[in-house]
Amino acid sequence: MSYLDDISITKLKGMNRNELEKLAKEIRLFLIDKVTRTGGHLASNLGTVELTLALHYVFDSPYDKLLFDVGHQSYTHKILTGRKDGFDNLRQYGGISGFPRPDESEHDIFSMGHASNAISVAAGMAKIRDLREQDYSIVAVIGDGALSGGMAMEAINDAGYSKNKIIVVLNDNEMSIAKNVGAMAGFLGKMRTIKTYTAFKRSISNIIIRIPLIGRYLKETISRMKNRIKYLLLPTHFIEEMGFTYIGILDGHDIDSLIDSLKDAKNSEVSVLLHIKTVKGCGCEMAEKFPEDFHGVSSNHFSREKGAKPSNGKIFVNKLIEMARADSKICAITAAMPHGTELIHFEEEFPERFMDVGIAEQHAVTLAAGIACGGGKPYFGVYSTFLQRAYDQIFHDVCLQNLPVTLVIDRAGLVGNDGETHHGVFDLSYLRPLPGMTIMAPATGKELEEMLELSHDMKGPCAIRYSKVNFDLDYDMPTAFGKWKVLREIKPVTIVAVGNMVKKAIAVSDALKESYGIELGVVNACFVKPMDDEMIEKLSVCQHIFTIEDNVVKGGFGSGLLEAFAKINSKTMVSMYGVPDRFITHGNVDELMKEIGLDTQGIKNRILDELEIKHDEA
Repeated sequence: MSYLDDISITKLKGMNRNELEKLAKEIRLFLIDKVTRTGGHLASNLGTVELTLALHYVFDSPYDKLLFDVGHQSYTHKILTGRKDGFDNLRQYGGISGFPRPDESEHDIFSMGHASNAISVAAGMAKIRDLREQDYSIVAVIGDGALSGGMAMEAINDAGYSKNKIIVVLNDNEMSIAKNVGAMAGFLGKMRTIKTYTAFKRSISNIIIRIPLIGRYLKETISRMKNRIKYLLLPTHFIEEMGFTYIGILDGHDIDSLIDSLKDAKNSEVSVLLHIKTVKGCGCEMAEKFPEDFHGVSSNHFSREKGAKPSNGKIFVNKLIEMARADSKICAITAAMPHGTELIHFEEEFPERFMDVGIAEQHAVTLAAGIACGGGKPYFGVYSTFLQRAYDQIFHDVCLQNLPVTLVIDRAGLVGNDGETHHGVFDLSYLRPLPGMTIMAPATGKELEEMLELSHDMKGPCAIRYSKVNFDLDYDMPTAFGKWKVLREIKPVTIVAVGNMVKKAIAVSDALKESYGIELGVVNACFVKPMDDEMIEKLSVCQHIFTIEDNVVKGGFGSGLLEAFAKINSKTMVSMYGVPDRFITHGNVDELMKEIGLDTQGIKNRILDELEIKHDEA
């Protein structure tokens, strides 16, 4: 008999503890089967099966509000809330998301995707709940890695002070994506290893119960001493001083303990932090052994070929290592992404010059500013979507000081299956207005290497941004500071493209010449800022310019070119192609590019339409 076939929250609540354990095993097998087919976050979801079952067993979703920080551990939640059949299309175009999405289900309370915000959301919901005199519970599930984000600590401080009750479940697996680092990880490690307090408390309670006459008096005395004992034997006083009752540390795979403790937390009149210990990848031997490799898997994770073309990140780190061998001032920084950015290889050779600050992008940027201020040469490797979290620090601590900090921005443009929260389509727009900022966008691996060399000698801030898709273009044209490259001779109608869209511009130009006899120029605007004034003068006499970028159209490269043309009173018509003014769903990059008209065929048809040339849609 399979419990999973027709599982629902109602049926879940009618199960006994033994049946729940069997259901947990079935869910793990289901997740391994589905996620290895579609791709997705495997290890984090395998580690939270029992926790999610216990949450839905004790609380009444969607009346009670369940919030999953980051959200990549919400697959079991989706299964229990009626979306099991959707896992054949998990993270696929038109299918269910890999993250909580309120437009997907009423059980998804808040759209999640970035770390450290769940406690803030919970605190806000608790405030309005109490103002309206309602009584639903609010539970925020947060990983220990997310506690390295300052926002989480700010939220704990405020939530404890406000007295609006919330429940925080600290899922402690010693991992975020990479191994957790920093003092908070050490603090939690100390809490994991000290069990003296719990054992001592249990022994004393048993003794007191057996003492006649004076038992009640002693019990009251011991109760007054409880906090002192805690302070001496277990470092939980930090949490309780914040206004939370601490419960833990529990085995996060013991359904009985989880259910009982969650019931206690639900009945508490004050905020509770429930500390559980889980194994990331639990139930899959390889995922338990290599949780970083199985954090996010692709559909071909178990069959991918070795020795494939190096990733853009690998090109970056190999060049940075080469530069660091020649210059001891070069340092590398990551925010819990040593593997994703490939900086793990820099750490292997220069451990003393490598810094992983955890999920703390704001700190990472200002740390880089401090290194630069002291005479170092810092390179911060970061995904475009996560750099958004540090905008004030880029403005105030880097650009305002005009410090030589290099932001190496990976995953620029559409990234595919992770969807709205992870697409890196805003960086050109939010970096371009900042005074003193140089922005470079390589179209080839060689350009990336040359741009890194240029950044080394710069006296102010710069950003180098590239996509997740491997460079698949090659030409021999050296990169000079602030200069664009003419790849197809400038014509009355010319395409000016940025980064990985340069390849598409060339393909469109070649296709139009072959099929329609139309010759279009192609310019690689490898410097988004500063722009190439000399090239702009040449382009200003063109009849029609088409700009192509994998950034939002608003405020992006095309907008910058329009501003430049306006300054010299150019009458050239400019059509800007980029990401439209809406959030883009999940799916593979080719599908998404087609949806927004940035695939090669779509760009070609749009240009023909604007040139008023008849054509077939195909």
